[in-house]
Amino acid sequence: MTSTPWLAAMISPAQDFDGAPLLRKEFALEEGRGAVVKATLRATALGVYEAFINGSPVGPDVLSPGWSSYEWRLRYRSYDVTCLLTPTSVLGVELGNGWYRGRLAWHGLSNLYGSELGFFGQLDIEFADGHIQTIASDSSWQAGPSATTFNDLYDGQTIDARRRQKGWADPGFGPGTDWTGVRELAFDAARLAEPVGPPVVRAGVVRPVEIFTSPSGKTLVDFGQNLVGWLRFTVQGEAGQAITVRHAEVLEDGELGVRPLRSAKATDMFILSGGEDSFEPTKTFHGFRYAEITGWPGDLTEGDLEAVVVHSDLERTGTFECSNELVNQLHRNIVWGLRGNFLDLPTDCPQRDERLGWTGDIAVFAPTAAYLYDVKGFLQDWLLDLAVEQQAADGLVPITVPDILKYCPQPPEFPSPESSALWSEASVWVPWALWEAYGDLSVLRNQYASMASHTGRVEGLLSANGLWDSGFQFGDWLDPDAAPDQPWAAKADTGVVATACLYRTARLTAQAAGLLGKHDDEAYFEALAARVRTAFAEHYVAADGTVSSDCTTVYALAIAFDVLLTPELREFAGNRLAELVRDNNYRVSTGFAGTPFITHALTDTGHVDEAYRLLLEEGCPSWLYPVTMGATTVWERWDSMLPDGTINPGEMTSFNHYALGAVADWMHKAIGGIRPLEPGYARVLIQPQPGEGISWAKTSLKTPHGMVRVEWTLDGDGFRLEVTVPAGVAADVVLPDGARHAMGGGTGSFTAELGALVK
Repeated sequence: MTSTPWLAAMISPAQDFDGAPLLRKEFALEEGRGAVVKATLRATALGVYEAFINGSPVGPDVLSPGWSSYEWRLRYRSYDVTCLLTPTSVLGVELGNGWYRGRLAWHGLSNLYGSELGFFGQLDIEFADGHIQTIASDSSWQAGPSATTFNDLYDGQTIDARRRQKGWADPGFGPGTDWTGVRELAFDAARLAEPVGPPVVRAGVVRPVEIFTSPSGKTLVDFGQNLVGWLRFTVQGEAGQAITVRHAEVLEDGELGVRPLRSAKATDMFILSGGEDSFEPTKTFHGFRYAEITGWPGDLTEGDLEAVVVHSDLERTGTFECSNELVNQLHRNIVWGLRGNFLDLPTDCPQRDERLGWTGDIAVFAPTAAYLYDVKGFLQDWLLDLAVEQQAADGLVPITVPDILKYCPQPPEFPSPESSALWSEASVWVPWALWEAYGDLSVLRNQYASMASHTGRVEGLLSANGLWDSGFQFGDWLDPDAAPDQPWAAKADTGVVATACLYRTARLTAQAAGLLGKHDDEAYFEALAARVRTAFAEHYVAADGTVSSDCTTVYALAIAFDVLLTPELREFAGNRLAELVRDNNYRVSTGFAGTPFITHALTDTGHVDEAYRLLLEEGCPSWLYPVTMGATTVWERWDSMLPDGTINPGEMTSFNHYALGAVADWMHKAIGGIRPLEPGYARVLIQPQPGEGISWAKTSLKTPHGMVRVEWTLDGDGFRLEVTVPAGVAADVVLPDGARHAMGGGTGSFTAELGALVK
């Protein structure tokens, strides 16, 4: 990083050049200053950029600067480029539409943030004598056309290799008559923000597992894994010949299943030069397992292609494995779902004409994400966008962040925007999940104003009876019993769901206030929580303990959020929840609201067997049904693909949605047995809860204090447990027979006799 003042200007090509222009600036190092000690490039764009010095990429990132709330925050990235400089050098940049100017959402709209691409960059070169030479984007730069003739995140990229300009980013290149100058755009540098999260990178490569011919004669490639990224290959053929690649997640009737993409074309085209051409479409991305390829010269073999996996550069921290291979595949699917949707921000899906930062999905998935990967910086960066969007909307937390829906027509079934339970709760639940996972109080400090603003706004939306029971709510979105075209039509009363969510939110806001020393706020929000809890009991809990709408979701939330007033009511709710699960033959009956909490609610009320049977059910709807259907990521709908192999007829059907994978939080805590007793795992609870159908499990978590490992095995009626805890961390070990042990850092072994507790 450098503290050199900004001297750069936002520059744009004097003409558009098909939406992917090249920019270049040739310069010489100042003489007589001694050796270059350090050279730092800071860069950003209206659009996306790739930067080069003397033809070499300045860093491993792609699709930078990503997508932020551009109206208030335009992030820049910094690169140490010392080793790339020569006495005469060229700083070259290739631009693309990205999120700034490309299509967004399902309305077919583009240019929502602006119609002109721009680059803003500054290279500061420090010499041995302390002098700093600055090369900044300004009106002296040149602009020209690239080989990319079309680029869009939804629709794909077209690259014409005949248009490639060899050496354009090298010294001595002579721009032809097709090059022009640039002009400076009005730009407020106060919008510039240093990123908190990691860049998007090429995170791996997946090779084809099969190439085959479809019933209609199309050439299809199966990569064996639903992933997010693009294809990369080298090929030679006749000049002007076009190779077209279409992408999809699934097949239907043996052909590419593109209907779930809706209007997204997800199609790349590559036009050959006549020589050997290497192609990589880095200005788009696709969610796919299958690719349909036409126009390939000669025979296509599995060694000709590779799929490049693209997502934010996150460190893996948590693992899970058990004796049930279907459950292991489910866990792998959850991991791949996170990888595909954590591409600069937490999106709902990566493939169709949507790919938005829906707040409800991450509100419930954040604890799972924080176990699997180090997402602290990634989600903190997104929360900064949430806060500025919220501030601009008078405290309203939008349902997507960044909020581009404010620029789009609202669907008729959704009235004017207002705070929405679970979705707007991301402003409170996500910071709290990060606090629990990492123990960094700055997360709460930075987001507290956002947390308090949301909670206070919802207080103003309560009815006279003290309930959050008016206005539009998503509720238990995608209840499996709802019609495919009415995902909001759940069994759970939306007022019950919203009021329970507010109770949890008010309590968490109060706790955050207390931790930050804001004791007046703490008392205020505790009082709000108490009023909401009393109103919930008065209006939604019958004398016999039945909760209004009497379905699995309302009991799961009432238990998980501790909204019930007495132990007797909690016991009734647990028993009723278990009864409903049994009566439904252990098929899932919850949507986005209930699913993340139902297994926790069952085990926390003593119904471990029902929780295990719910997890292990293979019939539809269930977590394992998609696994039995060959899924390699978590689906949006429990039945995104029907048992006969046809795609769900609903208008929104994604095969890569992580929200329902929030069950992994229970897998890590209840099956694996690792829970934080203090934020950041400064103290740890080790309490595996074995159940029928799984005979061993092992899990690990790299915490801020070191690695925690748990491995247990059932051997007849015996239970054996191995635990490793980092030095300086205390652990409470609770065995299934109720025995409790305390241990410090190191490794411990424990046994218990279970008898009939586990069959």
